[in-house]
Amino acid sequence: MSATMPTPDTESVNSNLPVRPSPASSASRRRFLGTGARVAVAGMALQLAPRAFAAPVVERSLAFNHLHTGEKLSVVYAVGDDYLPEALTGLNGLLRDHYSGAVGAMDPHLFDLLFRVRQALGTARPFEVISGFRAPATNATLKATRGGGVATHSLHMEGRAIDVRIPGLGLATLRDAALSLGGGGVGFYARDGFVHMDTGRVRSWQG
Repeated sequence: MSATMPTPDTESVNSNLPVRPSPASSASRRRFLGTGARVAVAGMALQLAPRAFAAPVVERSLAFNHLHTGEKLSVVYAVGDDYLPEALTGLNGLLRDHYSGAVGAMDPHLFDLLFRVRQALGTARPFEVISGFRAPATNATLKATRGGGVATHSLHMEGRAIDVRIPGLGLATLRDAALSLGGGGVGFYARDGFVHMDTGRVRSWQG
């Protein structure tokens, strides 16, 4: 009787041998890894995009020399869309009624107008202030003593007007810059040496 030779267990024999991936599977793996890397990089780019392309935050600043009080102030009054309360308080104090000492709330948009005027002129020189806020009683007195140069319902009383000039700059140049912006009223007072600006309706006149 002949002996039966055992059939080799193919699975157990091959289990100890290293498995070599086929060239096709290696290429597929490389393509998968490459695609995953690209997706990851794209995801990071999307996360960073808002920061990379966000508009820079702009600081807005102004400088003033008050001709009647001798006070000076240079201040950043706004950052981006936000006005800085402490800076506005300082500006309100500087631009107070220099006759009575009354402090009013100046219109922040008036500061924006002045900021844009300086940008249009390409200058960082301070504004020399002739008149800022004006109390109703002061306005009435000036109206009675100076006549047509003072409006009965002056926007100075609402903190929406200012009379200024810039040293070393012609008044007509300052006036033209303010007019070009169309941000409110512009009065040209060549004899008195100042330009009036306000945030009222767009108009112009000569005093």
